[in-house]
Amino acid sequence: MTETIMKEVTLKLDTSNLSKYSENAKIAVESIKERAGKKGQFLNWIEFLPENQLKTIDSLYEMAEKAKDNKYTDLAILGIGGSRHTTESLIRMIGKEEHVHFFSSVDPESFRRFINSLDLAKTQFLVVSKSGGTIETTVAYENAKKVMQEFLEKDDVSDRFIAMTDVSSEKSNLRKMVNAGDIKLSGCVHDDVGGRFSIFDDATIFTLAFVGVQKEDVIAMLKSSLDAQKEYLNTDLDKNIALQQAVFNVQSRLNGKQKHFIEYFGDAFSGTTLWEKQLKNESLKARISTDTNVGPGYLHYNAEADLDSANKDSFFTFVFVTPQDKVTKAVLTGVISAYSNMHPVSVVELKDLSLTTLAKFIEFKHFETLYTGNILRQIDGDITDSDVALPEVLQPNVEIYKKEVRKAMAE
Repeated sequence: MTETIMKEVTLKLDTSNLSKYSENAKIAVESIKERAGKKGQFLNWIEFLPENQLKTIDSLYEMAEKAKDNKYTDLAILGIGGSRHTTESLIRMIGKEEHVHFFSSVDPESFRRFINSLDLAKTQFLVVSKSGGTIETTVAYENAKKVMQEFLEKDDVSDRFIAMTDVSSEKSNLRKMVNAGDIKLSGCVHDDVGGRFSIFDDATIFTLAFVGVQKEDVIAMLKSSLDAQKEYLNTDLDKNIALQQAVFNVQSRLNGKQKHFIEYFGDAFSGTTLWEKQLKNESLKARISTDTNVGPGYLHYNAEADLDSANKDSFFTFVFVTPQDKVTKAVLTGVISAYSNMHPVSVVELKDLSLTTLAKFIEFKHFETLYTGNILRQIDGDITDSDVALPEVLQPNVEIYKKEVRKAMAE
């Protein structure tokens, strides 16, 4: 394996055959650059979002202080998909999940268990939905509102909910509720930032502030994000690890490996696995099937199949923080060696779990995903016109099941 170090994030993989994709890699980068910042391209998470958050961070911290009101310690987040997984991923990686609770279901029993796990006297609810009409989030909000009305024995519980949604009441039912006074505090889900790419949007920054992360550390995270974006928009394959990982993915796929397993090591990544599955599967569609696990536990139910000689369609990426103890080093060394003997393997090693390192890692994942899909489509002759959003940032197939749900609800 060849090692490419980008200070906080190190990538290790076999680079011997990557150079033949240099032109594809360059085209992939340029296709992103020419679209970034343009309306309707869903790439406003590049440059615009972190820069905007640096400008508005004071207001988000002030909102968090108002929400806490010196008496609320816990935050219950109602949201699904990117409205949940982005925030959950970062909060869990930095170990601040003790007082943050997530809910995405619709069935009454799941809601009952969720509510029973909360100390309602100390809990604020954060409702996250761009459209304000997502059925799972809408049902959760309505149920939570009834619970709080009963608990507080009053109708007006607007001070116990915070909304993150579109700024326009014409686009968001949730914004209409804010404007009507049903919810006191609110922030934005910014335009042209797809849910799975929205990890630095208002919901996450607000949550970081709520759980006590210092503003200076969040500022450093956002600046690290901007620095990383510049690194990952470099057209030089030898210097861009997001491109290298993407080409590794592409090469594996062209060699008949359709299943990509991302193997995280450490419980800190239990939320990241959900985010990455959404990020990859919504972006890459059926071109590559992505699954994620948290090790070492998964080895005791997956290794038998992973290391079976009949397994010909899988490739693997191992992600972990630089180990400091002998046992962890030995497990990682042994596992990576065993898998490398049978499958294409790449390794992503993080310096630590600081916010600045995680910002670099998050952007690495963003760009790896875009470049993987772009290069695969280039090879298939599937070229997207520059005035059209890339397939990697859209999710039209999700609407198929939503349409059927709406039909069933209307019956």
